[in-house]
Amino acid sequence: MDESTEQLGKQLQERIHQLFGRSLGIREVDAGSCNGCEVEVNALTNAIHDIERFGMHIVASPRHADMLLVTGAVTRNMEMPLIKTYRATPSPKMVVAMGSCAASGGPFLSSYAVVGPVDSLIPVDVYIPGCPPRPQAIIHGIMVALDLLEEANNR
Repeated sequence: MDESTEQLGKQLQERIHQLFGRSLGIREVDAGSCNGCEVEVNALTNAIHDIERFGMHIVASPRHADMLLVTGAVTRNMEMPLIKTYRATPSPKMVVAMGSCAASGGPFLSSYAVVGPVDSLIPVDVYIPGCPPRPQAIIHGIMVALDLLEEANNR
């Protein structure tokens, strides 16, 4: 891992501890992606990036999540599951749209099987661009979401 990622991770760890006093639970939702973004999310948990040492955990249930990390243009099959997952996530919750497809629908937007980008169904706090975004960009996007949460808490 390069030095800049290590520094970003340490900043993220401090921010998470400051805001939550515990780990940040992230529920990843594949709303209809090509799996490119999922490969990068998996890279976050490998020995190189190891986000768990920075206080972030991928959780199995939205009820344990503080953040939804949504990938892919939302397909018709995933429309209701995404809405139900959003509703099941306790407040305050953050939603991060990861990748070009989640942000805009990408090349699949005009397909009969696609409802649209994530923000056409649920509110999105942060967009992480890329096809797919690199792990460093994902970590940075999570940091931006935490900054927004901190600003909202200070109002």
